[in-house]
Amino acid sequence: MDIIIIGLLLGGTYALMAMGLQLQYGVARIMNLANGEMLVAGAFGTFWFYSATKFSPLISLAVIVPLAFAANWAIYRVLITPLVRRAKSQGQLEVDSILATFGLSFIFVGGLLALFGGDYLSYSYLARPIFILGQPYGLNRVTAFIGALALCAGLYIWLHKTRAGLALRAVAVSPSAAGLVSINVPRASALAFALGGAVTAAGGSLLSIFLTFDASLGVVFTLKALVIVIMGGVSDIRGAIVAAFILGLAETIVASLVDPGLTLAAAYVLFIVILLIKPEGLFGRRSS
Repeated sequence: MDIIIIGLLLGGTYALMAMGLQLQYGVARIMNLANGEMLVAGAFGTFWFYSATKFSPLISLAVIVPLAFAANWAIYRVLITPLVRRAKSQGQLEVDSILATFGLSFIFVGGLLALFGGDYLSYSYLARPIFILGQPYGLNRVTAFIGALALCAGLYIWLHKTRAGLALRAVAVSPSAAGLVSINVPRASALAFALGGAVTAAGGSLLSIFLTFDASLGVVFTLKALVIVIMGGVSDIRGAIVAAFILGLAETIVASLVDPGLTLAAAYVLFIVILLIKPEGLFGRRSS
């Protein structure tokens, strides 16, 4: 039971991390390799906010999320829109976006190193135990899990209960068909990319409550987010949530029962097994 609870706590934060990339790739069709750096930027922003004000790190979400949304909207308009316009096929757009965001990730890392240095950073917030079923768990981890769960639920409801969310889901299914029913596809894609970046930054803020991080950690989160999104199926946000919890449980089981150094290897083994069994992902649609 202890392993399951720890895995669920980890999976909740993974879900929020992956939902941002799922929006960017599933809707805007942009494979953003700078996704992890946006998460780390959110963590650094929360660290700075807490160090400067001593207010709850959760309050920093009110500042970091809008800033991340604006930054990702600008990135899409300045960097991605020219790639979309010149791409003659979806394959060319994916290749161009991978190369462009790969370079962007180095720019982010350089900026974070210049601002915060290369040291590992952390801070103490709610660093005390809370008992669940008689076992102690870090209150900071539980708080991050609850925050991630609330944000995931809010985003899911928004996508399924609002006209703007419906438009994003329509573009995810078929951009060409969405355009035929008067949906502004470029605007919807920009919104999805910006919203995905904001969600990712929010995940970084919550992870910073209990995680030690540095400027180079983004690539690890990018790889895990890619695994989760592809495992779950790029066109359905439910897949990202379910795959995140599966990955969190798998990593916890391996770390607890085998060797903590094999957690990343276990993630990729699980990834390969699921793709061999269900290539389109857990909630993906099989190509006709």
